[in-house]
Amino acid sequence: MEKRNRGHRMMDMTQGRAWEMLLRFMVPLLVGNIFQQVYSMVDMMIVGRFVGPDALASVGATSSLNFLFFSLCNGLASGVGILIAQAFGADRPDTVKRVITNAVYIMAGSALVMGTLGFALSRAVLGLLGTPDNIIDQAVVYMRIMCVGVAAVSMYNGISSILRGVGDSRTPLFFLVVSSFLNVFLDLFFIRSLRLGVGGAAAATIISQALSAVGCVIYAARHNPLFIIEKAMWRPDWTLFRQCFRIGVPLAAQSSMVALSLIALQSVVNSFGSVVGAAFTATSRVEALVQQPYGSLFAALSTFTGQNIGAGKRERVSQGFRQAVALVLAFSALMTLLLQLFSPQVMALFVDAEQGAEVIRYGARGLRLTSWFLIALGMIYVCRGVLNGAGDSAYSLISGACEMTGRVAFPKPLTLIASVGVWGVWLGTAFTWTLVAVASYLRYRGGAWRGKAAITREQAPLE
Repeated sequence: MEKRNRGHRMMDMTQGRAWEMLLRFMVPLLVGNIFQQVYSMVDMMIVGRFVGPDALASVGATSSLNFLFFSLCNGLASGVGILIAQAFGADRPDTVKRVITNAVYIMAGSALVMGTLGFALSRAVLGLLGTPDNIIDQAVVYMRIMCVGVAAVSMYNGISSILRGVGDSRTPLFFLVVSSFLNVFLDLFFIRSLRLGVGGAAAATIISQALSAVGCVIYAARHNPLFIIEKAMWRPDWTLFRQCFRIGVPLAAQSSMVALSLIALQSVVNSFGSVVGAAFTATSRVEALVQQPYGSLFAALSTFTGQNIGAGKRERVSQGFRQAVALVLAFSALMTLLLQLFSPQVMALFVDAEQGAEVIRYGARGLRLTSWFLIALGMIYVCRGVLNGAGDSAYSLISGACEMTGRVAFPKPLTLIASVGVWGVWLGTAFTWTLVAVASYLRYRGGAWRGKAAITREQAPLE
């Protein structure tokens, strides 16, 4: 089941008990994701406490835009990982190697294009979103530095997707943990010692991501035989290019629609001023941390599905889906209880209790509202893991369209209701999760995903 060879570790998820494979793959990934979110939260805490609430709001004002400009890179990286998993499950190592080499060209090109666009358009787009005057300059600085470093983010996402595709969730973990500690150290150094403000926070994130990516590449090249690639395999392969784009572009489009919907939501948040902006930024970080088990399960399901679809074991995928739903139900109930009890204490981690009393009040109630809908959020990740792993590109567009519709249609009208007001910002997010969860489950039940694989054992080789 698990392939070992001189220091590398790959997991064949087409054999053994489904729940055991999912958990063994998921746990290292979860640890890494939690570290990533913790250092992201620490980043926000340092900014909020040592630079101020306005700086915290300025970073939050860029999050949806950064997500938009990085969406192409992230979508293509996910598409590469799905193809890797299918080729690995189909027992085609040469195809795996050729996907890796073509991924280098794809990720480099997308990073150059999106980084340039993001840098050039940052001030104009932030202005169009109604970013408050007291935070827009800091927001522009943060976003431009992040766009300069998009290549580092793209490289890390690409190599992580490739390693996950062959069942290796441990190598990225090691380098991510090191990167997390480095990020916190650099945050304190750049912000407290050098007083670089939000620019220092952005630089710390980019530097730590770049070092993590380089470490993953070097380790994989030395220890994983699939990264020992002959010179001839570095020629661009247009068939694989098309396959990567066929799967990756809809995923990127999904991410773009999600990002655009978040931008629309951010414009609603901005209309309530920097206090609500800071509260929404903090609650978004907490929700991102809560989502990490869902995200880790999604990644495990995506690899599990890709490998088993490649091997022609579709019923095994359905078995994994059912077991993943049980995990989501249990975790969601636990997190709802904890957030109902401890939301004020969580919010107090982000701002000074006296200076940020209003931020804490808004954020605590916002977290309590959205926590009731965590089960819907978890179901999105489970359905998405199976459907994306199977290569169901149409689902990506359906999911993205539903999320965009929800985030545009719900928040603003809700805030106009006198009895709801500002809380419509958080309720709109919760209702959107519900809409996407229903659409995702219906797509899974429809069964079209069973025939969407790009690479299987039954098909003629792409070579």
